[in-house]
Amino acid sequence: MVDEIPFPTQITTTKPLSLLGHGITDIEIHFLQIKFTAIGVYLDPEITGHLQKWKGKPGNELSQDDEFFKAVIAAPVDKFLRVVTIKEIKGSQYVVQLESEVRDRLAEIDKYEEEEEEALEKIVEFFQSKYFKKDSVITFYFPATSGTAEIGFATEGKDESKIKVENVNVVEMIKKWYLGGTRGLSPTTISSLANNLSAELSK
Repeated sequence: MVDEIPFPTQITTTKPLSLLGHGITDIEIHFLQIKFTAIGVYLDPEITGHLQKWKGKPGNELSQDDEFFKAVIAAPVDKFLRVVTIKEIKGSQYVVQLESEVRDRLAEIDKYEEEEEEALEKIVEFFQSKYFKKDSVITFYFPATSGTAEIGFATEGKDESKIKVENVNVVEMIKKWYLGGTRGLSPTTISSLANNLSAELSK
């Protein structure tokens, strides 16, 4: 359970992936914590083979180590994010944040070209008309071997809709937005991922 929202411990893509990190996104307004989404991070357990360099390091140290999260993002294994809405918002509000974050990160490394802009526009268009009721689910599937992503959205009473993002740079920055260590979107998720991976590595 992540903030009273059930998350399965496994999700199967091409193979079973384990829930290795979870947390929430929130902001504090006048001392009130407002929670927006609960996040589950599913990874192929084989990822530990790519992280041996960090074996024996405690989770609290790993959560501050951006090199470690770069290695997590770069590891050639399936990754899957399940994001569940806690507080209703419009899809346009969600995607504006995603768009500016991805665009700024790409601009920073001088990789924001026409192709990236087009790929982002496609994502904006996909979310623009959606309404995130409580318990709506957004999924991001990053297959191991390709630099693509499949984004899905499901809300009560409607079939899941999906789009594929085929721009490698945009896909990379979405991963970094959710899994990027100290610059990640959700510190609770990063800390949980660091602790669980630290435990997996010491097995």
